[in-house]
Amino acid sequence: MSATSAASAAPGAQRPGGRTARVREAVLQAAGDALAADGFESLDLAEIARRADVGKTTVYRRWGSSGALAADLLADMAEQSLPRADTGSLREDLRANARLVVKTLADPRQGRLFKALIAASLCNDQAAEALHRFYAVRIEEWAGCVRDAVARGEIPGATDPHAVVAAVSAPLYYAFLNTGRALGDTDAEAAADAAATAAEAGVWTRRAG
Repeated sequence: MSATSAASAAPGAQRPGGRTARVREAVLQAAGDALAADGFESLDLAEIARRADVGKTTVYRRWGSSGALAADLLADMAEQSLPRADTGSLREDLRANARLVVKTLADPRQGRLFKALIAASLCNDQAAEALHRFYAVRIEEWAGCVRDAVARGEIPGATDPHAVVAAVSAPLYYAFLNTGRALGDTDAEAAADAAATAAEAGVWTRRAG
């Protein structure tokens, strides 16, 4: 795959097999370690190839730039993310979502990795597009909880599923990035309960016109 096609193809659109899969896994692991430890500025393809014990030419040919590598890492993270909950209750489903977000952000490696990827998105268009796609994929996955709640009659029929799910994670990411304090189960439940209560009150209903 050329550098141009690697950058333009949607990361994760094809899952390679065999040796190609092993190379991708090794490179993405090395890239994630480097990002978590030193940030996006340190993401050098030659160094990543060395860490992954992969030929430098292979890395440059497949990814071509640090932005494309960060984008593929985000695609892989989306692919590996857990499926949504299905508890039969919107509030409990949203609590499960919030706990997953908190668990990810509280993890020493994953938390630093997300900070690095968010920082990368501010200065690299490929990373920004990939981060937007990552969140779109994850929000759509969990939007099914809201659609099920509409079908059960828990919340108004015109509720915007994506707005509800985004409202769960938004305060958690805000606290994570802006306060520096450790997040816990109390934060997860508060974010989920606030989103569920607002949904029940019709805050996120789509209005015609």
